[in-house]
Amino acid sequence: MTEQHEAPSGVSGRALQKTVPNKDIPQATVGRLATYLRVLAMLAEDGVLIVSSEELAVAAGVNSAKLRKDLSFLGPNGVRGVGYDVAKLRTRIEDVLGLSDGHRVVLVGAGNLGRALVGYGGFKRRGFTVVGIFDNDPSVIGRTVAGLPVRDVAVLHEAVIALDPTIAVITVPDDAAQGVCDRLVAAGVQSILSFAPSVLDAPPAVEVRRVDLAVEMQMLSFERTRNTEPEPLAEVASAVSGRIARRAPAPRTGAARAAITHSTSHQATEPSSKGSVVSP
Repeated sequence: MTEQHEAPSGVSGRALQKTVPNKDIPQATVGRLATYLRVLAMLAEDGVLIVSSEELAVAAGVNSAKLRKDLSFLGPNGVRGVGYDVAKLRTRIEDVLGLSDGHRVVLVGAGNLGRALVGYGGFKRRGFTVVGIFDNDPSVIGRTVAGLPVRDVAVLHEAVIALDPTIAVITVPDDAAQGVCDRLVAAGVQSILSFAPSVLDAPPAVEVRRVDLAVEMQMLSFERTRNTEPEPLAEVASAVSGRIARRAPAPRTGAARAAITHSTSHQATEPSSKGSVVSP
């Protein structure tokens, strides 16, 4: 069974070996390259010709050192003191991500999620063109989604051979996902994006990526909970102790001052935190 990644974006490092020989590009870097490409596309649309590493890093949400390290995997690109040529860097990243020739995509599962994905115009602008939609629901088959007719999944094998897609997207219920995956593999598809929560069994030569929206929301829930947790008891006690210490001492009688003076000599070596709550 091929390795399946739990990330919503990115391209397999295996897919980059043909484009960047002898370079082991980390998966995290590949994901950021996709972000840089999106920013560069926006800059190009705005007529920007040159961008500095600091400007590109800020727009991509990373620090400039990390950006320069990521781009070093692509070979020499920028000019010191000048910056990066937007068009050239965009083309280079597209080459590395295998986007130069675009991708033909088929989608199986014309439910709410499937129709939403097909209708999203951003995919085509980034080189992903949906060429076929399939479903097994008689009430859906024959309908038109984003200009494409929904076809019966029964003809999936023949249609895939004719359409010659490079990527297939699965948006069917969990119990039907493995069967669809098997059909796609049998038809020769080698890159599959699945929105089903189950792990799909596929040959090692087939790259399967899994997107589980529920897991992503659970991660957000965890971060929200962690960020709203009350302060630990030790920190609260320390803060209270600090506030008490900053208060002005009450006036003392002469006898009390004498008693304090008398006890100072043997208390000086004791820890200042004695009697207070401290962190372990």
